[in-house]
Amino acid sequence: MSEILFSSYKLGKIEHKNRVVMSPMTRCRSPGNVPGDLVAEYYTKRAEAGLIVTEGTAPSPNGLGYARIPGLFNTEQAHAWRKITDSVHKAGGKIFVQLMHTGRTSHPLNMPAGARILAPSAVGLSGAMWTDQQQMQSYPVPTPMTAADIESTLNEFAHSAVLAIEAGFDGIELHGANGYLIDQFLNTVTNKRTDEWGGNISNRIRFAVEAAKRCVAKIGGDRVGIRVSPFGAFNDMGTDPQMEDTFEQLAGELSKLGLVYIHTVDHSAMGAPAVPQTVKDKIRRAFKDTIILSGGYDRARAESDLAAKRGELIAFGRPFLSNPKLVSKMKLGKKLIEPDLSLNYTPGPKGYTDYPVEV
Repeated sequence: MSEILFSSYKLGKIEHKNRVVMSPMTRCRSPGNVPGDLVAEYYTKRAEAGLIVTEGTAPSPNGLGYARIPGLFNTEQAHAWRKITDSVHKAGGKIFVQLMHTGRTSHPLNMPAGARILAPSAVGLSGAMWTDQQQMQSYPVPTPMTAADIESTLNEFAHSAVLAIEAGFDGIELHGANGYLIDQFLNTVTNKRTDEWGGNISNRIRFAVEAAKRCVAKIGGDRVGIRVSPFGAFNDMGTDPQMEDTFEQLAGELSKLGLVYIHTVDHSAMGAPAVPQTVKDKIRRAFKDTIILSGGYDRARAESDLAAKRGELIAFGRPFLSNPKLVSKMKLGKKLIEPDLSLNYTPGPKGYTDYPVEV
């Protein structure tokens, strides 16, 4: 078997020791929305990945959708993250922070006083979400964003990007996938607007492009990536006949801005609809820089897609939960430990930092 996966790769201006990316995965271990020593231990143990992308991290109080997720919008949070990035770098790793504004996927009990649940349109999400105070609670209908709300939210992304660099991150990943705010603007299920932020493709991609543009202006395109999930079904998202054209056009506009990568999600391994290869190919052709592929990969499939030049980097999610030394294990052909998914979002070290580090 070839070993492209374990070869070095230059992403932007940074040399990465291999082509393995640790996917962003929500872990809910940051009480008060400030990451601490437990979070530092978790990421540092996985620093042999060529690149770590952190769990979704809110760029503003309005983006704090889930219980105990970290933020990056004030000095206290930036200082806390600095301890983590320093630790990862000392262990030889590289780390991007994923900026995730949850939009309508939120509940007031998971947010500070004065925060608002904002979305492109007043389209509620079915089901319920966990709150530490009252357990499962139904999603409220979000408040449609005004022009002023959109402007301030875009500026929040840019401000968070600046804080990320001050906190020692190597770059940022905008979360434009999985039914969160940026994706809510892209998708006709959640975007019912009739102004310049909704309707045709150019208008629906505008928020994503503008968020990227403002972050690039602050920290440079070589430090900005984005995650997208065409045909994704998570958080009640749906598809329409323009789906492929939407992501092709988005990829083209992001390429013009000089973004360093597009991270394409395919959750079909977890039961979601398969992402057609045609849309992946269109993104590949429209975007001139690095493509990160993710979704149910093992070493063999990763090597195959790298050899076929479908992407340059491969992201692994669940295997990293319970196998801190995943890169070494894959290289040596060692059996992987299965994670206990019931502990994904619980507080404390159990199911988080207690998986064995040895190969």
